[in-house]
Amino acid sequence: MKKFTELLAESAKHVDELFPWDLEEHLQENPDTLIVDVREPYEYDTMHIPGSINVPRGILETACEYDYEDTVPELVEARDRDVVVVCRSGNRSIFAAEVMQKLGYKNVVSLKTGLRGWSDYEQPFYDNNGNEVDEDTVIDFFTPKLSPEQLSKK
Repeated sequence: MKKFTELLAESAKHVDELFPWDLEEHLQENPDTLIVDVREPYEYDTMHIPGSINVPRGILETACEYDYEDTVPELVEARDRDVVVVCRSGNRSIFAAEVMQKLGYKNVVSLKTGLRGWSDYEQPFYDNNGNEVDEDTVIDFFTPKLSPEQLSKK
């Protein structure tokens, strides 16, 4: 049986990653880049990178194809665009970028360190109403909140 970290390391071998500061520069040079946020809708609604679209990891494959209820036309038509996949910490985005490569996306990368890194780099987040999210809310949102039951029993 493989552990999550082993699966992640295997997928990471096939996926290029950008650091937040590289993404900022990339967006300036390539404003047509599509940012795909694969977090859950409640996470996205709370805060996201401006201009990103939300396609939760659980529906990604059908969102990338026509003829499904989950189809996201902008995503389907982005196979030749630069695509940056983001999530909270940069893990889900690696898996998502690998799947998108298999589905024919030619220029897809993952945001290394995820939105936590974007936050550490002091880049802006906006809520679902278009309001900039204050720094304290961002920090609190990205602070891990594990219960004792969620910790391994070593």
